[in-house]
Amino acid sequence: MRELASAESAGIPFCWMRRPSNDVDTPCIYETADGWRVSTTKERCTEESVTDHADRAAAIDDFVSRVRGFVRYRELREALLGAPRRSVHPMTKHWVAPRFGGSEVLEYVDVEVPAPGPGEVTIDVRAAGMNPADTKHTRQGDPSDLPIAIGYEVAGVLSAIGPDTTIASGGGAVGDEVLAFRVAGGWAERITVPAPDVFAKPASLDFPEAANLLLAGTTAADMLRVTRASGNDTVLVHGASGAVGVSLLQQLRLLGARVIGTSSERNADTVRNFGGEWVAYGDGLEARVRERATSSIDVALDCVGTDEAVDVSLALVADRSRIVTIAAFGRAQDDGIRAVGGAQPESKAFRDSVRQRLIDLAGAGDLRVPVARTFPLSEAKAAAELLESQHPGGKLALVP
Repeated sequence: MRELASAESAGIPFCWMRRPSNDVDTPCIYETADGWRVSTTKERCTEESVTDHADRAAAIDDFVSRVRGFVRYRELREALLGAPRRSVHPMTKHWVAPRFGGSEVLEYVDVEVPAPGPGEVTIDVRAAGMNPADTKHTRQGDPSDLPIAIGYEVAGVLSAIGPDTTIASGGGAVGDEVLAFRVAGGWAERITVPAPDVFAKPASLDFPEAANLLLAGTTAADMLRVTRASGNDTVLVHGASGAVGVSLLQQLRLLGARVIGTSSERNADTVRNFGGEWVAYGDGLEARVRERATSSIDVALDCVGTDEAVDVSLALVADRSRIVTIAAFGRAQDDGIRAVGGAQPESKAFRDSVRQRLIDLAGAGDLRVPVARTFPLSEAKAAAELLESQHPGGKLALVP
């Protein structure tokens, strides 16, 4: 029957000679004790527009008319709005926050991944980066944004490419290894994303390293931008053993700057290994930094947001425009220092502009990403709990 074939090709459900299913807006025809029933199902198999027929031919005519109406509706809608994007794969696993909260609210769900349209690509994720911002941004916000897809950066393999599309680094073919930032919903098996946010992965980086390069790296670069750090400066980095701090140490070393980095004693070797002069944080920090520096501190970069970090920075750096924080936004406003975040238009534009440069540095071995541990994607809640403890010992990655 031509109408049924058209409905099947258009993806329109129908029930032929059987009772209603759970599908919504589904024409149905089936035999009853008194003849034939034609109906249209709604939620939970509820039937509407029910018509009973004693004659089988009349019932079939009614049913076919309903199917034809759905096909024509779909054709008209697509003509006016464009065809809906078909799913590349029926279902894939993603982590989402269905309500506001931390790692305790996360759920592992099946979602459809749309086929890439013009300017988009689909990535089979090999590693998803983990950052404090991932669950920080699920704690509050606009309820209309729920559920929130988790994860801003991934690395993987291109599995589909939209029409007339090239990735940010140029070219792009199915099977190419890539990394992407900034994306929405990276804690997933598969994701369709804008091609301008996708770059060729350097062969020297493994997938967990590549998936953790750009959020921390672009944040560090932005801090250097706003403080005008140069090779002539002595720079104080608070929280130098964290992800952003380690990237700062390396980027400052490339500039030729002298860097004093604070951390716990447990992480002293991390600071030293990446080119910093280690100083323990805690009571007496200002005096220890002065003793280590023996001269003025030109720039202070705060990655932790504590009052101690801000107070010591204010005491040591004469020019407040050369103090920046990524965590103490209230103190920044009160004390007249700089604060940067990825949602600020100027910062976002700059961070996007330096992605390729940072990838090139990493590919050349000049910017390393220390990964402490990987977790199966299915164990993301446990990984997030470790990340929220603020002592992960390095970058974490989720591996599907």
